[in-house]
Amino acid sequence: MTDEPLAVLDTGHKDFAARPELSGHVAARAVHGLSRRGGKTFVVDRTLDRRALSGAMLLAVARVMAERWRPRLEDEPRVGVVFPAGIGTLVANLALAMLDKVPVNLNFTVGRAAAEKCIAKAGLRTILSAGAVKEKVPDFPWTEACIDLAEERKTIRKIDIILNLLAIRLLPASWLIRKWGVPTAGGGREAGLLFSSGSTGDPKGVALTHANIIGNCLQIESCGLLDARETMMACLPTFHSFGFTVTVWYPFFTGMRIVTLPSPLETRRVADAVEAEKVTVMMGTPTFFRPYFKRVEPAKLKSLRFVVGGAEKTPKGFHKKWETTFGGNYLEGYGLTETSPVVSCNLPAREGAAAEIREGSVGRLFPGMEARVVDPSTAEVKRRGELGILELKGVNVFGGYLDDPVATRQCFRDGWFVSGDLARIDNEGFFYIEGRLSRFSKLGGEMVPHGTVEQAIIEEFGLQDSESPLVAVTGVYDNQKGEALVVLAAVEIKPDALRTRLTKRGLPNLWIPRIIKRVDAIPCLASGKLDLRALNELAESA
Repeated sequence: MTDEPLAVLDTGHKDFAARPELSGHVAARAVHGLSRRGGKTFVVDRTLDRRALSGAMLLAVARVMAERWRPRLEDEPRVGVVFPAGIGTLVANLALAMLDKVPVNLNFTVGRAAAEKCIAKAGLRTILSAGAVKEKVPDFPWTEACIDLAEERKTIRKIDIILNLLAIRLLPASWLIRKWGVPTAGGGREAGLLFSSGSTGDPKGVALTHANIIGNCLQIESCGLLDARETMMACLPTFHSFGFTVTVWYPFFTGMRIVTLPSPLETRRVADAVEAEKVTVMMGTPTFFRPYFKRVEPAKLKSLRFVVGGAEKTPKGFHKKWETTFGGNYLEGYGLTETSPVVSCNLPAREGAAAEIREGSVGRLFPGMEARVVDPSTAEVKRRGELGILELKGVNVFGGYLDDPVATRQCFRDGWFVSGDLARIDNEGFFYIEGRLSRFSKLGGEMVPHGTVEQAIIEEFGLQDSESPLVAVTGVYDNQKGEALVVLAAVEIKPDALRTRLTKRGLPNLWIPRIIKRVDAIPCLASGKLDLRALNELAESA
């Protein structure tokens, strides 16, 4: 028996949970942060022409919009938001929060059927967007009531903006909050609703509270990951939790200067913006970062102090290649939608502290959390260095899925959130995420449910009546996307036929497997469930 200590960590969960800030409201905290920024540039939007707004101006515009929408949204607790990263999404989210409404940032890339389910689950009657966005996604299931932010902006009276700017410049934030009627009590109430795919493929609503979002931002700030003096590239979609919390609310709270572009996939445009605006911090995934090696001159990224990679495992050697090519640090981190999202991250050098980096790890646990690694079958706590399922507690851990008590029960065990990720913790407290037992693959940062793809194949090829499974879907490491889907088939399935039928069925291109492996039988456990470990071994074998 090993003498290593148990794989359990506590970074002050109970003390952190008692912090008074957690009872606050995201809108009030944003008013404090943006009013401190005042006349200094807060956001530079490079979607079309370069457009810069001060913290005071953004706050004034959001305030005017909120008052315009107040009567229209009076009896709607949640309101949809469909925008790429940019000023539009910043104004929409802040204005809704100021009205004590829950912004629901919808994924406009998932396909019509999934988007319809999200809209229905959230009970949305109104969506905030813009005509240009609607033109780009014409098949999106727009609600009957849509508010065009671009058109609304044209009708704003200059005097209203000027009066609000004067108030912001002359009055303390606490007075503004009282004068404007900005809510101050949030705590455990819902502050944002995001959607992630469930094991059946149906979207699951992840309701994040004010305490979740404020707590995760306080954790990021207190560990020194993002100094408010940095300039951050904010191009991640706000329908993902990292874009929502880290590139929207964290800058609102701290006044950190941000530069926005509508997509992280536009590598050259992002690099041009980094160079022109002297961006110092950038977030993304290895899939987003990989094209930089071929498409970008290293000198364009010389202002970057570090980048943070997450959402998928960083390939071995990627860290060194990035740092050798572009300079600065490549920091790997870890998070989940259900944890608001950030759980851990390697840390850059900061004032009075050396860098904390272990290549291959996702850093140390953030302040205000507890973590343990347990046996997948017995839930027995493992020892340091041993592999098991990572379970978490913390102010940033959500309370459950929207109107889905079954899924909620399945993801909690004795008060611990079960991440579904295989992890180990070393003796210095660094986390290493080694894989997943849950039936999802992360492709380019997107979660793809194996069960949904399986069911589509079963139905398209008429395999429903088989007494034993004839196909199974799993994931393997892929150098380009992080993971690749593999179909294990005990019957003959041609790749062309698979692609044609699944495309016709309406599955997103990302969800359609390119690899098919013929096997004698699909491995199952005695319970009749798929043997996931055996599936992975078959998929990875030559």
